[in-house]
Amino acid sequence: MNILKKYAPWTIRILISFVFFLSAVAKLYPNPSYALTYFEVHQLEPMGIPLSIAQYLSRILIGVEFAIGFLLLLPFFLKRVVIPVTIFMLTVFIIELAFEILFKGNSGNCGCFGTLIEMTPLEALLKNVVSIGLLVGYYFLTKKESSGTTLDEESAASAKTPLFSGIQSSLHWSMIGNLLLASIFGVFIVGPIRFQQTTPNTPVVTVDTTTVLPVHTHDTAAVLQDIKKIDTARVKPELARGPKAKASGFEQIFPDINTDKKILCFFAPGCDHCRETAKALTAMKSTVKDFPPMRIIFMDEEPELIPDFFKFAGAEYPYYIMDIISFWKKLGSGKEVPGVLYLWNGNTQIFYQGIDSEKFNGPAFKKILNKKQ
Repeated sequence: MNILKKYAPWTIRILISFVFFLSAVAKLYPNPSYALTYFEVHQLEPMGIPLSIAQYLSRILIGVEFAIGFLLLLPFFLKRVVIPVTIFMLTVFIIELAFEILFKGNSGNCGCFGTLIEMTPLEALLKNVVSIGLLVGYYFLTKKESSGTTLDEESAASAKTPLFSGIQSSLHWSMIGNLLLASIFGVFIVGPIRFQQTTPNTPVVTVDTTTVLPVHTHDTAAVLQDIKKIDTARVKPELARGPKAKASGFEQIFPDINTDKKILCFFAPGCDHCRETAKALTAMKSTVKDFPPMRIIFMDEEPELIPDFFKFAGAEYPYYIMDIISFWKKLGSGKEVPGVLYLWNGNTQIFYQGIDSEKFNGPAFKKILNKKQ
C-alpha cells in the first residue's frame, strides 16, 4: 500500500498530463491551419457556434489544454485549483458527448485528438470518465493524517507558515496566469487566424503534363471559356448520354462540370494521401478508355506546393484554390481529404473520401469507369 501511495500519484499526474498534451498537439496535426479549421468546421460549428467565434474558441481551448498539461506536473495549487478545473472541463466534455450520442448517434470522429487519432463519441466519453476517476483517486492517495484531522499536503504546508503561504499563494496565482496566457498566445502564434477571402478565386487551366494555358488573373470568363473549349474537344457523341442533367453545386467553379462524365477531386497540396490518390488517378488514365476529364479543388493551405504536387502526380489538371473554411464546407459535413467525386451529368456516381472505410479504391473505381453504360 505504501508503494502505491508513493508512485501512483505521480503516475496519475503524468498520465493525465500526457493525455492533455496529446489532445492539444493532435488538434494541430498535420499543420495548424489545416487542423484548426477542421476542428472549427467539424466540431465547433455543428454545436451551433458561429465560425467567427469558433476561430478564437478553438485556439483558446487548445491553449488551455496545453496549460493544464503543464500545470498537472507543477506544484501550483494542484489540488485546490488545477485538478478541480480539469475535472470540470472533462465533465463539460462528457455532457457534450452524451448529447451528441443521444441526438446524432455514436458515429464519426469526436475530434478529441483531431485527425491524428480518431475516436467515436462513446470512446471519448469513456476516456474522460476514466480520467476523472484517476484524478479523484489522486485525492485519496495524497491524504495525510495530522492531529486527528485529514489534511492534504498543500493545506498542511500552508497552515505551518501563514505569512510565507500568502506570498507563495500570490506567486502561484501569477505562475498559473502567466502559463495559461503563454499557452493560449502560443497557439495563436503557431496557428494565426486566416480570415475568409472576400474575392473569388480564379480557376487555373492546364491541358496536360507539358502544356499550361495562360492564367487570366483578372479575366475569369476567359479562363472558364478555355475550360469549355478543352472539354468540348474531348467529348465524343457516344458519351453524350446518361442520367438527366442536374446541378451538382460546383458549376460556379467549373461551369462544364455538369456536362458528361467528370472527376472532381478535393485535395490539400501538402497531403501525402492526396498526392498518392492523384498519382493513382494519373496512372489510371492510360488504362481506361475515355477516362473522364479531371478537375481539382485545392485547399488554400501551402498553395506553393501545387507545382510539386503535379510533379509527383505525373500530370497537371485544371484546378481551383479555395479558402480553407469554404473548402471544408464544399467538401461536405463529416468528409475528409482526399476526396474523389465521380459525376455524370452532374449526378454523383460515387464519392470517395478520407483514409478509412470510404477512402479511394483504385481497382473498384476502374471497374466503375470500364462498366458499359
